[in-house]
Amino acid sequence: MSGGTLVERVRAQAHRTPQAAALVWQGDEISYGALWRRAERERARVADTPGRRPVGVPAVKSPDTIAVVLACLLERRPVLLASATLGKDVTEELYEQAGAVPLPDKPDDRPDATAYDKPYATADDTPGVPPTDRRDTPTLDPAAPALLLTTSGSTGLPKIVPISAGAIDRFSAWAAGAFGIGPGTNVLNYAPLNFDLCLLDVWTTLAHGGRVVLVDPDQAMSGRHLLATLERHDVHVVQAVPMFHRLVTDAAREHGVTALPAVRHAMTTGDALPGPVLAELPGLFPNARLHNIYGCTETNDSFAHEITDAQAESGAPLPLGRPLPGADALVVTDRGEVLEGPGSGELWVTTPFQTDGYLGAAAARTVFVPHPAGADDRRWYRTGDLVRRSADGVLTLAGRTDFQVKVRGVRINVQEVEHVLLAHPDISEAAVLALPDPVAGRLLHAVARRTPGSALNSLTLRGYLARGLPRAAIPSALRFTDEPLPRTSTGKVDRDRVVKDHFTKEN
Repeated sequence: MSGGTLVERVRAQAHRTPQAAALVWQGDEISYGALWRRAERERARVADTPGRRPVGVPAVKSPDTIAVVLACLLERRPVLLASATLGKDVTEELYEQAGAVPLPDKPDDRPDATAYDKPYATADDTPGVPPTDRRDTPTLDPAAPALLLTTSGSTGLPKIVPISAGAIDRFSAWAAGAFGIGPGTNVLNYAPLNFDLCLLDVWTTLAHGGRVVLVDPDQAMSGRHLLATLERHDVHVVQAVPMFHRLVTDAAREHGVTALPAVRHAMTTGDALPGPVLAELPGLFPNARLHNIYGCTETNDSFAHEITDAQAESGAPLPLGRPLPGADALVVTDRGEVLEGPGSGELWVTTPFQTDGYLGAAAARTVFVPHPAGADDRRWYRTGDLVRRSADGVLTLAGRTDFQVKVRGVRINVQEVEHVLLAHPDISEAAVLALPDPVAGRLLHAVARRTPGSALNSLTLRGYLARGLPRAAIPSALRFTDEPLPRTSTGKVDRDRVVKDHFTKEN
């Protein structure tokens, strides 16, 4: 199957092989035919919303939500996917800024209303019988927004990131080819539906006839459940944040699982992968190619790097890799100059998959900018990520511009300190924070989670840090924990919770 937009490709798959499994949810399979029927039924509900405004859909992970998104695209309506964990006031503010209207409740007075409550494996899903469309499948304007994704909101109100239909299709074509996604491919979806990782896990997979294995959010922190899911469903492609890989490797070690041979591609993305976890992946996925993927919600994936066994064993920070086809990158210094050789600076990127800009209040942010030297007419995105370029041109992450602080007059990036901590073989998680101090102004505080059975103490760890960091970057306060660090819905360390749990006066 070639050509066509996301919704056209899913429709074609539903008519070509209606009995093929599209989704796995809580142990049940949902066929392409059943999924398409559900999308067709939901079209009436979408059509009941006023005007041509975006439709707000809570990103509750389920086949129902995926069908609703397809129904919105069938009606040429952009979909605002907001995290289901947001409070009512925040959700309403997002809807207002996007100009979105909420999806009406399911009707109870239509002749086919009971169809909403039927299980997916119903008699009308007879193998080989294609679904009957109520209306034609539209051709979407490639430049028109299709999905309105939201950022994590870790620094305030989540930002609304519109992704055009064309950007989704271009990304889908790359991802399917890069990771061999097509009919018969089982792809794990771990991320929330409002997270940009779903462009690969869910939408690329459905657009190319694969089978999406949805992880129930209620089980997302159970390593045993995740491990069993990978085994039971012969998952071929795994893309997830480091937290997932840590949970799975811990569970495999605990339950004596030595290998998951079905996995062909395993990707880590979204944050730094701890060295000890990385070292276990080649053994756990013996037949897989391992990848480090870098990207932002605003640009989607920008870099990909295939991890070698030697890199996995070393525990050193992974390179960002090469820009994706059509993507490009600049390293820009504090003076606004493009760095040509080795050195450090802020990473600017441009990709064929990026948004045209934020909606709402965030639209005023000056992060989508022209080339600093006027060398082209593309829009560049200032990522806020600091990178270091080596003499041979390899880029590695060094931290965030908004995580730079001065400690005793010395400029420190707390994420660099975290990277050094995570490279220790007895550390599985770490968070470093710059907290106010009445004398010094700010001091670094760290929380580190030790690996099971580790006897690592603060004296030994300080000696280790002293070998890799300047004196001012060694945390003044260092605490250990045997419990997982609190995480946001997108898998990143929840720094506010870390402060509350470990550094408030009562603790």
